[in-house]
Amino acid sequence: MRPVQSLLQFTTILPLGKPQDFELFARHSWIYPVAGYVIAALVAVPVYFITDKTLAAVIAVAGVIILSGAHHFDGLLDFGDGLMAHGDHEKRIRALTDRYVGAGGIAAGLVITLLLFASLHAAASIISALVIGEVCAKFSMVFLTSYGTPFKEGMHSYLHRFARPYFPFLSLLLCIPLVFLPVTPFQLATAGIVMILCPTFLLVVSEKLFGGINGDVVGAANEITRALVIVALVLVA
Repeated sequence: MRPVQSLLQFTTILPLGKPQDFELFARHSWIYPVAGYVIAALVAVPVYFITDKTLAAVIAVAGVIILSGAHHFDGLLDFGDGLMAHGDHEKRIRALTDRYVGAGGIAAGLVITLLLFASLHAAASIISALVIGEVCAKFSMVFLTSYGTPFKEGMHSYLHRFARPYFPFLSLLLCIPLVFLPVTPFQLATAGIVMILCPTFLLVVSEKLFGGINGDVVGAANEITRALVIVALVLVA
C-alpha cells in the first residue's frame, strides 16, 4: 500500500499523512490507474446527488481538476504554449517550460475543458463516463512515462528512469474492472483505442516539436485523453 499512498500523494491533494518516499511510486508507476479510480470515485459522490445534469457535469469537471491540485491541467496549459510557439526545439521548449501562460495555453485549456464538460453532459451516465475517462487518462500517463524519452532532467526523467517497457501492459490489467460499468463492449473498445492512440500521437508530436517528453506533456496527456475518451463514449453510444 505504500506505493499507492505515494502515488496518491503525487496525483491528488488528499491529506494522507506523512509523505512517502517518491521512489516507491517511481518503481511502480504502472499503478497510475489506481489514482484514476480513487479520483473518479470521490468526485462521483457529490455528482450522484445532483439531479441537474448541467450542474453535475460542471461539478465533475471542477472536481477532477481541483482534486488533482490542477497539476496535470497546468501541464496542459504549458503544452498548449509549446505547441503554438514558432521556431526550433529550443524556442518551443522555452515556451513550454516558462512560468507564463500564453494564448496557446489558454486555448488548449478552454478547448479541452469545453470538450470534457460537453461530453459529460451528453453522456448517459456521468459517473460511468467519469470513471472510464479518468482511468484511461492515467493509462496514457503510464504509456508516456514508459516510452517517452526525456528532453531534460525533471520529474518525468526521474520516473522514466525506473519505468520498464512492460509497465503499460501491467497498467492495462488495472483497466479490466471497467468492463463492469454499464456501457457497451463497443464503447469500451473505442475508449481503449482512444486511450492508446492519444498518448501515441502526443509522443510523436512531442518528439518532433520538443525532441522528447517532459512532465508537462505527460500531464497534458492526462487531460486530453480523459476528454477525448469521454467524447468517444458519447459519439459511439
